Parts: sequence; structure tokens; C-alpha cells
Amino acid sequence: MSQCPVRHLTPELLEDPVRGYADLRDRPSLTPVVLPGLTTPVRLVTRYADVKEALTEPRLIRDRGRIPGTEGVTDHQDELTDAFSDLPPEYIAFVNDHLALLDAEEHTSRRAPLTRAFTARWVTALRPFLEERTAQLADDLAAQGEADFLHDFAYPLATSLICELVGVDAADRDQVCGWIRDFAYGDGTGVGAALEGIVGHLKDLIARRRAEGRDDLISTLIRSTDENGSPLTEERLVSTVLLLINTGITPPALFLAHAVLALFDHPDQLDLLRGRPDLLEGAVAELLRYVSLVRIGATLYATEDFTFAGTELVRGEAVAVALLGANHDPHEYGEGPEHLDISRRFGRGDGHLAFGHGPHYCIGAALGRMLTRTVFERMLIGRPGLRPAVPRDALEFGHWPGDGFHLKSLPVRF
Repeated sequence: MSQCPVRHLTPELLEDPVRGYADLRDRPSLTPVVLPGLTTPVRLVTRYADVKEALTEPRLIRDRGRIPGTEGVTDHQDELTDAFSDLPPEYIAFVNDHLALLDAEEHTSRRAPLTRAFTARWVTALRPFLEERTAQLADDLAAQGEADFLHDFAYPLATSLICELVGVDAADRDQVCGWIRDFAYGDGTGVGAALEGIVGHLKDLIARRRAEGRDDLISTLIRSTDENGSPLTEERLVSTVLLLINTGITPPALFLAHAVLALFDHPDQLDLLRGRPDLLEGAVAELLRYVSLVRIGATLYATEDFTFAGTELVRGEAVAVALLGANHDPHEYGEGPEHLDISRRFGRGDGHLAFGHGPHYCIGAALGRMLTRTVFERMLIGRPGLRPAVPRDALEFGHWPGDGFHLKSLPVRF
């Protein structure tokens, strides 16, 4: 990495689309930054057009092990994966077997069974369950008068949706959801036991579905084949479901909480949505852009020396994409991209990079949009009395290494 001065980003800066990224976008080359909680610099891509290009650039890959001469080199990605180093060795492979870290043919072949499962038919078929579960949770919490939107509503809703998608039997859901809670968003003390419980249950569920298939994701994956035309192994099936748990619960739940908070912070936009339900589709897209819960995408590595975004990259050099920064780029969105505007008009496609771009575009994007629309309909438009239960400055935030800060809770009244 060149001798360009390194900038250290705090969680507050990483969360701020103006103070955190404006000056970085204006620089002619990619600035090396140290992300919050880490120590190793990485080149940060912040401009919308550059981020989009980086996500499809074949000379930027995700598996550093494919680049000769990088053995033994450590970077910020190693610091992030160290968080799982205390897990039992037999489970680390399940956690690290992540599609976001694969490239080219391997990524395509591993993604294919999930792509076949996440069809429009499958997503549509989940709508009745989602609407019923959303209404049930909303009614139960409204009867209490006050609740934590994040932990009493968003997390249970996302967790039950994943259980329904996977095919967890109704009698087992409380136990499985408890394991998922401890694994996906607990305080870290129960991760090992939770992972052991989830893996054991999934192996049992796979055996039962092999004997008697159903119309659920596990059965669909069992009927799928790998890149060699062979049935998926038990290990592949388990790691695929764990991928869904990792990406399908905490990120959607936190996004819902941050999106609702954004509307609380902009009461004029919340009033507009409640008065103009026809704006719902655009409001979902605008909040995905505005919040961009995954602020920093997966690490990319240069496979050779080449120039990218005005920067001379050397082989093996690490690059990260700032999705939040790109989604607030005035060159893409005009003046005032830091303002929430649910009537904002987007061009073709998503109009934002919250779900990524290119080969790694989020498989569950359609399900995520349906989840958000349903929650907004039931909890914001359908319950106009929903409001914050504490002052804005009383909210608590925590942060994960490398990716800004996130709500710990969101107390609301009905």
C-alpha cells in the first residue's frame, strides 16, 4: 500500500454519510482507512460508480487464497474472522463457509441451489405466513401498550420467517428459535452451545426430510445437486442453512429497526407515508438506500497490479466497498442525498446498492422487500399511533468491528 496517509474511521463516522465519506469521495485516489475496532488498513471505495464497478471487476476477487504469494499475509478480514476462533473446531467450517467469500465458478455452483429455491413462487408462498405472523406479533405488543420494536418484534418476526422457510416443524420452533437467537444476536456467551444445538437439529431434520420430503427449503436443497451433479452433502446442507440464519435474521431485523427510527426522525416523511400508502414501494427502496445497514461490503483483493479508481493497486492488496457511502453519493443522487425522501424517484433496477451488485447480489432481496412492505403496512400505516417510547438521545447503540454501530433496542408505544 502506498504512503498515502491512513484515515482512522470511528463507528460514528462510518455511520455518517456526510462526515464519514464526503471528503473521501472527492479524493482522486482510494484512501487507505482503518475500520472501527480493527488495526489493519484497507483501500476504501466510496463513489457509487466505483463501488458498482468494483463489485463486477474480475481482477478484484474475494478469496485471497487464490492469489499466489499472499500466504501468511494478514489483513483486516483476518481480524474479523478471528471473532469465531473460540468456536469448537468442528463448527468453524460451517460458519466460515460463506458465499460472500467465494468467487467465479465455485460461487456460482454453490449459489445455484439457493437460487433455484428462492423463486418468485417460493417468496409469494411465504406471504400469508408473514402477514399472519406480523399481525399476531403486532396485536400482542399493542395489547401491552409498550414494547421493544427490535427484540420483541423484528427479531422474532425474522427468526420465525427463517424457520418457516427452512421447514422447521412447529413443535420444534421455540427451541430452534432460541438457539438461533443465542447464535445470531446474543451476547456471545451462548454461541457455542447454540451452534451445537442448531447443527444437531439440522442434521436430524435433514435425515427426516430425506425419508419424507415436504414443500420446504430443506427438502428442496436435498433434491438439488452440486457442481458435479451429485446430491448435496450433509455438510453443504447445514452450511447453507447457517448462511440463511446469519444473513436472514439479524440484518433484516436491524434494518427494520433502523428504518422505523429513520421515519421517527423524519416525522414529515412518516406522516406522508401514512397519508399516502401508494408511496409504500418507493418508501421501501428509499429506506434501503438511506439506512444501508451493511455499511461495508466483503473484502476484495487485487489479483494483479492494475489501476482502479485512480489508484495503483498491487497484487494481493485489499479493497473494501462503502455501500452506505455509495448510496449517499451526490454524483448519483443529486443535491441532498443525506435527506430521507420517500417520494424519491429511482432509475432502472433497485436504485441503490443496499443489496449489493453483480454476481453476489443478495439472494433474499425479494423476500427482504416483502418483509419490509408487510411491516410498514401493519406497524406504521395500520397503526398510526406507533411512536417512540423514549427520547432520541436515550437510545443505546453498540458496534461490531469494521461496520459502524447498530441499535441495541428501540422502545415504542402503541
